[in-house]
Amino acid sequence: MNGLNSTFSILDDIQRHAAGVFDSLAEQMLGKPHTLRDGTEHDAVELPRDLAAHDNVQTEWWYYTGHGKTDSGREFGFEWVFFKRRTDLDRFAVVPLRLIGNPFYFAHFAISDIRESRFTYSHRKSANGPLDAPASASKARYYLNIGDWTARESHGLHMLRASLDTSTTFEVALKPTKPVVLNGFDGVSFKDEGEASRYFAYTRMDADGHLVIDGKPEHFTGSAWMDREFGTWAPTENQKGWDWFSIQLDNNCELMCYQLRDSQGNVSSYSSGTYVDEVGNATRLSSDDFSIRPVGVWKSPVSGAEYPSVWKIEVPKFGLDLRVVPVIEDQELDTRGTTMIVYWEGACQVSGFSNGNNISGKAYVELVGYDRSHESPNLAYFLLGNPNEILGKLGFKQ
Repeated sequence: MNGLNSTFSILDDIQRHAAGVFDSLAEQMLGKPHTLRDGTEHDAVELPRDLAAHDNVQTEWWYYTGHGKTDSGREFGFEWVFFKRRTDLDRFAVVPLRLIGNPFYFAHFAISDIRESRFTYSHRKSANGPLDAPASASKARYYLNIGDWTARESHGLHMLRASLDTSTTFEVALKPTKPVVLNGFDGVSFKDEGEASRYFAYTRMDADGHLVIDGKPEHFTGSAWMDREFGTWAPTENQKGWDWFSIQLDNNCELMCYQLRDSQGNVSSYSSGTYVDEVGNATRLSSDDFSIRPVGVWKSPVSGAEYPSVWKIEVPKFGLDLRVVPVIEDQELDTRGTTMIVYWEGACQVSGFSNGNNISGKAYVELVGYDRSHESPNLAYFLLGNPNEILGKLGFKQ
């Protein structure tokens, strides 16, 4: 036993020495890493400034989900999300990630084709390296791009573009129809004691665009939701996973709610939400104001992760008793080659009651933390991508 302990001690010493070598190399090449904490972590949201990107935050994202219907009757859901991550404090084992890139840009795009019961997605990353697609997030105005995937604001419209392959493209103009909603306290959303993001949303946006599938363009209209979140908060034991819901009801009200979970699946008291009435008045919801109860389970045939599937959501103070059902069971994304996680994000249908009256609507649900592969990240996977995806692109059967 003493010999084994000595071996582990030697290995620890080697790892510490290697980490020190890489840290010294990073400092010589790039300077000292920034703490990314400058005292503004809990400042209120400032618009329109905070729609654009920031220098002094570690993580920020622009997240769109929505539901469309083409002129021919094809119904679908979409997810379009862009991440910017400063890597000053990140590392893969002994290697500081900033040696590879700082910042990194990531994007996910997915289509849930309800008629075909088909879920397809793609994801990208870039650090503007020699082999990367050019990427940017403007600090002066709202403009994002990673290759030809773009998001921008023009005359009050949010304009998105993405593609899945050479025969599938998506372009849409989104018009907010309600005032922006500041989640939490003036847009400061606490995830644990002292740890907060800035978080605001456009909870209802009219959508008008074109979807090209198999080379055939179709005009569509629909409704979308946009979440904007940014900050430098530290992950804690109370933030090992979450279940997040954005619900648009047919009475022109909206509900956002989420449950944060620890490693044992216990729900954190920092779980929160927002209810928006017909004219746009927003009410913050504490974890005691709503309940989320899963009533089914779906197991991924790919990752093996078990996700809750079908939920009962109640908000007694607003008379809501809702049932949320996925339009397709399998809406799982494996993004280990970009943001390094496997998660479920999908379009859903809503039914139930509002103050005793029948109500229906649409939703998007995000489930994170049911697959734990991100706790043991693979540098080769991150740099080179999913080997199955690479083989598929080369024409090999998986």
